[in-house]
Amino acid sequence: MMKHLIKKELCFSALPLTYYFILFACMTMIPGYPILVGAFFVCMGIFQTFQSAREQNDILYTVLMPVRKKDAVTARYFFVMLIQMIFFLICVLLTVIRMQFLAQEVVYQKNAMMNANPAYLGYVLIIFTAFNVIFVNGFWKNAYTIGKPFLRFSIAAFLIIGLTETLHHIPGLMFLNSAGQGMYIQMMILLASVLGYSLLSWNCLTASQRNFEKTDL
Repeated sequence: MMKHLIKKELCFSALPLTYYFILFACMTMIPGYPILVGAFFVCMGIFQTFQSAREQNDILYTVLMPVRKKDAVTARYFFVMLIQMIFFLICVLLTVIRMQFLAQEVVYQKNAMMNANPAYLGYVLIIFTAFNVIFVNGFWKNAYTIGKPFLRFSIAAFLIIGLTETLHHIPGLMFLNSAGQGMYIQMMILLASVLGYSLLSWNCLTASQRNFEKTDL
């Protein structure tokens, strides 16, 4: 049954727009631009699917089928994290291309904004973690409210973007924007972000399942 629920999420509940927004991963290649905004845009694409599904009473339709309520939550989380991971893997590929083949290009050497490197990839996962914790978990508190949770996430996301764009301008932290220096610390940031994303997303899933079980639709 879980396989069918996931298929429903991917093929019927999801808007095509959500899949198109994955292409914002290509912002990784843009010099002189806050490329971390791409992570916000893909989350906004996921938000559009949540909004469309709510207007079509998708959740009510799902739970009227012979399925457990927590399975409906799990399927939607699978969809969210699948979109995020596809976006992230494209970012990884483009980051490798920038670091290995384009790092010496003038437009990247003189780039005052964030460069693509392991720290950037870690920041992408931090944005996704914030989305899962604030928006997705917030939605499942009553399986209806989306405006306030997304507004809270948007504020948090742009605070994260602003902070990460500021850090590499601070004396002593310039290596955070390098494609060759401070790789050990950058990799530690990425590893910590992977662990944080995994653990917090799992906690959000279990919390959302508990909340939805208590929700009277």
